[in-house]
Amino acid sequence: MQIIADLHTHTLSATHAFNTLDEMAAKAAALGYAALAITDHGPAMPDAPHMWHFANQTALPLVLHGVAMMYGAEANVMDTNGGLDFAQSRLRALDWVVASIHSPCIPGLLTEKEATRLWLALAENPYVDCIGHSEQQNYRYDYDLVTKAFAKNHKVVELNGNSVNVRRDGIPNMKLLLAACLCVCCSASASSEDAGFCGVPFLDCLKNGCHIALDTDAHSTTQLQGNMPPLLAMLEEMQFPQELVVNATRQNLVNELKLHGRICAEYIGGEIL
Repeated sequence: MQIIADLHTHTLSATHAFNTLDEMAAKAAALGYAALAITDHGPAMPDAPHMWHFANQTALPLVLHGVAMMYGAEANVMDTNGGLDFAQSRLRALDWVVASIHSPCIPGLLTEKEATRLWLALAENPYVDCIGHSEQQNYRYDYDLVTKAFAKNHKVVELNGNSVNVRRDGIPNMKLLLAACLCVCCSASASSEDAGFCGVPFLDCLKNGCHIALDTDAHSTTQLQGNMPPLLAMLEEMQFPQELVVNATRQNLVNELKLHGRICAEYIGGEIL
């Protein structure tokens, strides 16, 4: 499987990241990516850019080093009702929105019931595109129940490469999440080309499956390159189908952007197809 875009990356607009927009785009070009999403942290994070940063993204080029650019944000989940640190009007204007839990933004640990309620609420938010590093052990939720809601509401579940570095206790949960995403009708992975574990024809499982993205969550150009291979290895091990990976083909990505009603779908499609 080839990855054609990274849909969760950061620049030194936040001081715990280390490279400029230009440097990240140049590295993406060197890696052969067709597109790159810049998703700097929302304003509730301690060192995040000001809200004006996200309001001024129209100042940035649509293509950089030959890479089609998407300008979005990693919004912070602020409570168990799915509240975010962005107004809906701002989320609507962005190209790609990742919603993630970060400990500085939500108090304490969550019970599985609380985390499940949180993600079910986020599933209903029309301007959230992607669910960020939700495999975290501290915030375990009911994967079977919630991935059904994600699939129904066209939320992309992220497999996060930075978790391999900084959230290692959640790595086993990634495989559980992948299995739930693959077959939301029974929450079990397909066992053959003909039928899933549930007995449902495999192609029907795919139609009902929850789309995923392989993202580096890179905070440097080094991570932009190094965080992807472990994710690809995991998908290969589980024989996860390319059809459900939104950044596995150019057409998959454009189709997903159209499905989400993102205005950028037109220019991204014009650049990469």
